[in-house]
Amino acid sequence: MNKVVNDGSGVWSATGFRPGTGAPARTGARGGPADGASAGEVWSGSWVAARLGVELVGDEGLGELLGLALRRNPKRAHLLVSNVLGKHVPQSPAVVYGYGFALGLRVRALLGEEAAGRAVVLGYAETATGLGHSVADGVGLAPCLHSTRRPVEGVATAGGFEESHSHATSHLLLPEDPGLLATDGPLVLVDDEFSTGNTILNTIRDLHERYPRDRYVIVALVDMRSAADLGRLADFAREIDATVDLVTAASGTVRLPEGVLEKGQALVAEHERAAEGERAAGLAAVAADGTAAGLTEAAGGGTAAGLAAVAADGTAAGLAAVAADGTAAGLAAVAADGTATGLAAVAGGGTATGGGTAAGGGGTAEDGAAAVAPAPLPEPGTIVRVDLGWPQGLADGGRHGFTPEHRTRLEAALPAMAARISAALPPSARRGRVLVLGFEELMYAPLRLGVALEKLTDAEVRCSTTTRSPVLAVDDPGYAIRTRLVFPAHDDPADGPGERYAYNVAGAGFDAVVAVVDSVADTPELHAPGGLLAQLAAHTRSVLLAVVPSYVPATPTTLATPAVPAERPLMLPEPLRGPDFSSYAPDEVGWLLQDLSDTRLEAPTEEREEAIQAGGAHYAESLPVEYQPSPQYQELFRSALADSAARIALAVGAVTETVLAERSPRPVLVSLARAGTPVGVLMRRWARHRHGLDLPHYAVSIVRGRGIDANALRWLAAHHDPADVVFVDGWTGKGAITRELAQALREFEASDGVGGFDPEIAVLADPGSCVRTYGTREDFLIPSACLNSTVSGLISRTVLRADLVGEHDYHGAKFYRELADVDVSVEFLDAISARFDEVGDAVDDRVKELLSTDRTPTWEGWAAVERISDEYGIHDVNLVKPGVGEATRVLLRRVPWKILARAGAGADLDHVRLLAEQRGVPVEEVADLPYTCVGLIHPKYTRGATGADGRAVTV
Repeated sequence: MNKVVNDGSGVWSATGFRPGTGAPARTGARGGPADGASAGEVWSGSWVAARLGVELVGDEGLGELLGLALRRNPKRAHLLVSNVLGKHVPQSPAVVYGYGFALGLRVRALLGEEAAGRAVVLGYAETATGLGHSVADGVGLAPCLHSTRRPVEGVATAGGFEESHSHATSHLLLPEDPGLLATDGPLVLVDDEFSTGNTILNTIRDLHERYPRDRYVIVALVDMRSAADLGRLADFAREIDATVDLVTAASGTVRLPEGVLEKGQALVAEHERAAEGERAAGLAAVAADGTAAGLTEAAGGGTAAGLAAVAADGTAAGLAAVAADGTAAGLAAVAADGTATGLAAVAGGGTATGGGTAAGGGGTAEDGAAAVAPAPLPEPGTIVRVDLGWPQGLADGGRHGFTPEHRTRLEAALPAMAARISAALPPSARRGRVLVLGFEELMYAPLRLGVALEKLTDAEVRCSTTTRSPVLAVDDPGYAIRTRLVFPAHDDPADGPGERYAYNVAGAGFDAVVAVVDSVADTPELHAPGGLLAQLAAHTRSVLLAVVPSYVPATPTTLATPAVPAERPLMLPEPLRGPDFSSYAPDEVGWLLQDLSDTRLEAPTEEREEAIQAGGAHYAESLPVEYQPSPQYQELFRSALADSAARIALAVGAVTETVLAERSPRPVLVSLARAGTPVGVLMRRWARHRHGLDLPHYAVSIVRGRGIDANALRWLAAHHDPADVVFVDGWTGKGAITRELAQALREFEASDGVGGFDPEIAVLADPGSCVRTYGTREDFLIPSACLNSTVSGLISRTVLRADLVGEHDYHGAKFYRELADVDVSVEFLDAISARFDEVGDAVDDRVKELLSTDRTPTWEGWAAVERISDEYGIHDVNLVKPGVGEATRVLLRRVPWKILARAGAGADLDHVRLLAEQRGVPVEEVADLPYTCVGLIHPKYTRGATGADGRAVTV
């Protein structure tokens, strides 16, 4: 299957292969040379060769291994597309695995058994992770590690390097075992191609300084060095005084004419402009009966994630203008009368630039640009989750190292996992075409599953992988990337959201696609309209989702070379203070936020939830319209405040005294904006009233699914001892913020090397039993939960949006100065502070009791929420909001379904009953409810508000 470099060199060009023998170039219409191609078909690099004058010079088999495409990359015009890598071109898993395994056998023979037994294999992300694994399998007993672009909290780097020509350049090395790279055995470095050699030589140079050894082996499918680069390897080996060998399957080089980069960029721009025109033409008017008969798939590079909602009667009357950039920015819900029900997300560039393979699309123009005719969207395929039964504790790949023991466990489990996949396939797919689609760096596990499935079924199995790399798609048999799907990143990448791609999947005739992702990537974005699964469902009858548990080392590693944080600005802005920002006095709180008061961010509740559900926004990118209380509701607030002021003062005193006794004699209070801010102000007032302490108090932003504001943490660390910082919030429900903060602080320590922040939150009330530091665990009405900004210094919820918040900016918020006439923020604080003296003795008694009590969190609230979720047939804990405060938020900000009230609950729920009446929400009394009140969010708006892990995220 693999072959040594041969002597039959020649030139692969627009006219085919030109050796002495004149053998024709061959390529498959969709998959490459080994994917059913027949003699006489054109080479899949001829389109680029003809237009740019690029030539592939080398072995007779070189053109069978490689095609050409055009990058959307300013650093290199062309892209060598491997037909046997299992990345961009779907290929038989046995062929893909066989190439890597055979290269590993050659390395083993080169090194000898003894040295091969001491070798370590290093593959390059993202393209060669699976290839590196396969080579390691061929070497035999060698552990495998691959570089990664995903930082992992708690795991320090053992090295890093840059890949200058890549779309995403930074690589990290994150071995679980710090000694993995510190051995003296040979290091085998594996990449898909060896072109200039810069990346691999830079890696060797970096590692050699820390872990010197006397032998390196470079492995690649193809050696594509130019004549000028051929001597560098020997020179480099002499420079580091080590043996450096090279093992490849084929060799050659690329002849590039002068000005090829500029010509390539112009060609890409030309085809993308053509694609924009085709997309506009293809988005024909929806038929008058509301069906989608006029919609065609958007071709080219756009996402098709956003036509605005069709009018309520299902006709085209409600279609809003397509986004100004010409892309279709998101299909929203079609009318409830079912006229266009089942519209799948239009493939984001879902077919090739040129679109000739769009469902119902027209013919292909001379340059591969299709004339797209209006046609119905295909019926979307089904999406089914498959439980692989992945062995517990088995690494999902080589991000942290993959040992021979791991390999043995995987080999034993593969037949059963493949059988589960086979059983979930429709009968027709078991005899048809099945694609096993990996996920970016996760290539080896999907590949091995594909090999096992190929052995088990009669299906024609192929494998490929999604990717970060943007490549122009052209629907022409002489071009390597025929079609592409575009979808949002779905693993919350460290470098922020962005587009991801799956090539040569649309129009390839797959009866089923098995999408294999790791659990970090099993997010709402994956399942959202316009997400990867929806895109796949638009092009195949059946989509199976198989999730491999993401492996994280149990014990954080400590290495001699710590992670080096990126360069930061020397000065961050000082905190904002009232009266310029907020209605609080300037000494009450400093806001580590940026002022977005002049930016329009509000949207009606239902519209906002629908936009998030449709994949158009993250929940923190907009704000709900501020609730304006009626006179009746304002009177309820004042009545509740009068009744509960002493009760709240007692809880404020208890939590503050507990902090002073257990956490720090002079704590730095950092409230989580905005519910925590009134509590932080009150704790500061208590410390001054009772002890004469003038405690610093700041408010910072924490966003579910995005973590705490890292720049705010940097400012705090620069001005205070992190050990003195005490994070403050109003109350707990399920404990989602508690978990979010703990994770965010771990990530911050890993990224910035700054530790010492205590993740334990101090709260006024802990009805969920989620924290140790609290004033009470009773679930009672805290009047500050009754209102929004008008009880929180006139400050909005915090905002995190890429076009407003830069890398070195604080998260944002608005100051609603216009609501000053109805502001009760200071009234709330003064009413409670006035009761401090009368509750002094009760505070002392409670603190004495608290300090002598086992306050270990029991997470009883979480268990209760799970039970309620099951009893009411919701089966999603994220739709259950426990406690008076959270139930009030449901009524003020969300789309409520119903309210559960504990039988006999009194005045604490008067405001809830009033709000529920105003919104037409039923209130159901329940005996033995562990909370005073529970709010249930309407299931229709589940997505976009919360994800399956309880964290609000982009979908």
